[in-house]
Amino acid sequence: MSLLIQQGCRTAQPGEFTQRAFLNGKMDLSQAEAVADLIASRNKATHQMAMSQLRGGISTELSKLRDQLLHLTTLLELELDFSDHEDLEFADRTELITLAEKMDGHLTRLAQTFETGQALKQGIPVAIVGKTNVGKSTLLNQLVGENRAIVSDIHGTTRDTIEETIDINGVQFRFIDTAGLRDTQDKVEQIGIERTIQKIRQARIVIWLLDQCPSQSELDEMAALSKDKNRIYVHNKTDLINLKDFNPYVLPLSLISAKKGEGIDRLKQRIYEEAELAGLTNDANEIIISNTRHYDALIHAHEGIQNVLIGLNQQLSGDLIAEHLRHVLSTLGEITGGTITSQETLNNIFSHFCVGK
Repeated sequence: MSLLIQQGCRTAQPGEFTQRAFLNGKMDLSQAEAVADLIASRNKATHQMAMSQLRGGISTELSKLRDQLLHLTTLLELELDFSDHEDLEFADRTELITLAEKMDGHLTRLAQTFETGQALKQGIPVAIVGKTNVGKSTLLNQLVGENRAIVSDIHGTTRDTIEETIDINGVQFRFIDTAGLRDTQDKVEQIGIERTIQKIRQARIVIWLLDQCPSQSELDEMAALSKDKNRIYVHNKTDLINLKDFNPYVLPLSLISAKKGEGIDRLKQRIYEEAELAGLTNDANEIIISNTRHYDALIHAHEGIQNVLIGLNQQLSGDLIAEHLRHVLSTLGEITGGTITSQETLNNIFSHFCVGK
């Protein structure tokens, strides 16, 4: 390398070869960005997402939408060209509304996959929640395989959240150890409990760790705090309680001993199954949006289609509706790079390739 540089060669800039491939029409921009995602992928799920995008999965979906939009735009612009003939109508308004609604639904579904894409990329957030001293920190240490959190018999030891990621069946999970829930006058501990509630809201899966049979009011409180979340009730310290006190039909339990490491593998499988139920594990054939730039473009395209629908329903003139359609076309083109001409923008997109080089 040194000899080559001495003879006038230079090292490639981050992402330079991929950028050249894009500029020479060998791949579109979403495929080029997938190269960076593929390099950064750390598990099976993120690898599959990147490969799907690299093979043109997103490009194909957007191409279909753009073809439909071009058809609509063409019909409306034909009417403008023959505006002197009032009896001519190339675009049936009812048909246009139906088609626009169909496209809007498609854009919405694509945008909704972004949450799943981000969860798979950053780790599906799993909050470990319960009262003080039920073994939350011990469970976190068992799940990640190291002493990551301080374990103590003193109530209220954990004052802040601790996060660690592990791979389960090719999917990355981000486990969050939280401060124990209880009534306290300690202001620092109260802040920790507030953060626990915030993490419950942000989590996709909530593990409620128990060491005794909860009352019905406690069950109601747990359900209210983790509303709309996938919940797993886990009984820890199984040697210290009579399990006959639990009704498995009312409260299905996963049984573990975090201190002894018993039942941890079964719990991991249960967590993965809950992620499957929540639609958070990646099907290799499913199109999932994980790029923030793509998501922003889809949101703007959705807003544009909404304007098209408003215009059609309010019988606005074809030129105004066509303008909204052109905006949607341009916005979708930003994802694949069809409407990006600024070298500065391209340099910004490709500059994060191989950052650690």
